[in-house]
Amino acid sequence: MDQQLFVKMALQGWNTQVARAEKYFNALSEADFQKTVAPGKNRVIYLYGHLTSYHGLLSDTLGLGEAFYPELAPVFLRSPDGPAVNAYPVEKLREYWNNVHARLTVLFNALPAEDWFKRHNAMTDEDFANDPTRNRLSVLLSRTNHIAYHFGQLVLV
Repeated sequence: MDQQLFVKMALQGWNTQVARAEKYFNALSEADFQKTVAPGKNRVIYLYGHLTSYHGLLSDTLGLGEAFYPELAPVFLRSPDGPAVNAYPVEKLREYWNNVHARLTVLFNALPAEDWFKRHNAMTDEDFANDPTRNRLSVLLSRTNHIAYHFGQLVLV
């Protein structure tokens, strides 16, 4: 089967999940962002920052350029929801979200289909030789599933 078809399918899935999440976040009020997905769990604003941060790191993980907004990682990836999140107002996170996804769209669309099947930066050449299914495309598929997972949490709010 044609590599280009696999890439097209994966990018359509990614774009669908990003668009669903974006539509959800754009419909929320400021107060909605402070709601938790369940008692004692993350707030919506944390998940917004979490997804933005995780996606911002994709360009580096995939070897397509420097990470976007790496300063978000300590707050939204390496720590649970807490007071540090409040340093990032919704409008700032919205700006970051839009910038990250606009840039990723350009990078993803410019990447030739065959390059999606190459090694990503989170593994060694030896690891890749042992398991070539752990390629850039598999990272994209994993991140697409990650959005869907958190979107499932968000719809509970």
